[in-house]
Amino acid sequence: MTTQKKLRVGVLFGGRSGEHEVSLASAASVIRALDAEKYEAVPIGITKDGRWLVGGGAQKLLAEVLKSGERVSLPPDPTAASLVPLTPSPGRPSLTVDVMFPVLHGTFGEDGTVQGLLELAGLPYVGAGVLASAVGMDKDVQKRLFAEAGLPIVPFLAIRRSEWERERVKVLQAIKKKFRFPLFVKPATLGSSVGMTRVKAAHELGAAIDTAAEFALKILVEKAVAAREIEVSVLGNDDIRASIPGEILPHREFYDYAAKYLEQGTRLLIPAPLKKKQVATFQDYAVRAFRAIDGTGMARCDFFLENRTGKIFVNELNTIPGFTSISMYPKMWEASGLPYPKLIDRLIELAFELHREKARTKYSIELPPGAAGALDA
Repeated sequence: MTTQKKLRVGVLFGGRSGEHEVSLASAASVIRALDAEKYEAVPIGITKDGRWLVGGGAQKLLAEVLKSGERVSLPPDPTAASLVPLTPSPGRPSLTVDVMFPVLHGTFGEDGTVQGLLELAGLPYVGAGVLASAVGMDKDVQKRLFAEAGLPIVPFLAIRRSEWERERVKVLQAIKKKFRFPLFVKPATLGSSVGMTRVKAAHELGAAIDTAAEFALKILVEKAVAAREIEVSVLGNDDIRASIPGEILPHREFYDYAAKYLEQGTRLLIPAPLKKKQVATFQDYAVRAFRAIDGTGMARCDFFLENRTGKIFVNELNTIPGFTSISMYPKMWEASGLPYPKLIDRLIELAFELHREKARTKYSIELPPGAAGALDA
């Protein structure tokens, strides 16, 4: 009787963004959920200064990987497809993985940069590709694509940091002309509500933009909507499924970083108390938003359900949603009949499915005999 070889899953976590700590919590949950009979987890930590490290195994604390792991690099070479120690020796061979599971939130991980490296390395990986990852991270471009797809969005304005630093008075005037208070100010290319401020009056606006500008080249200003916060999980490549919706009931004024990760009190309602027609609309909008950014693998779609009018607004898509024990993405799938370990299985299946589909694509043409010489002439 032959023993089936376990798939080696590189769980990529940490990173250089402001969501580094959130990534550690997500990666720990993913590793715990990997079926030990099917998979061998290979924790790959990226430090805050960008060093790639591997540890002795999934049993070790992820913080220990970042503290004392061996330094490696991933060459952008599809013939290698392995992690190469930076201090090679006969006792330190290259470390191969079968599939990568990026659990990197924010800049340098969720924005298409790591996905581009994995494409060059020829490795299958979980989640969105380069384009969808980049668009998913840029809330300005994302909202423009939603509008193009006919999806309802909250009025917003994008400001470049250079523009703000050069013409503060002009920018403030433009915002006050377009919006009434309160409004939200946040970095256009970051998640987990890092750098976000709810601005109640004009005198708070400049400081809020300064805060957001510390984290991104673009700042997003958008109308504050008195609304319920509804979320839907999305899963698939071509055949896209949407979960039942869930609802966030933050204990703070809004669902900021502290409410998400640092404090107790926020309640998650799954399923969200909604009418059947509303559920169908949320699911339809989630799938359409996913297609609008050319999404693959997974995403969590966040919505506002306005209290006064009952109107639904698409807020944003997160292409690497949180995977912590309290995260909505896996919880909504579990409530939809797909438990956490099976969700991980499906995500890995989708990674290989998309990798095989890409392999069918021609990236060069075969020239007839003698044509190469003619081109050189």
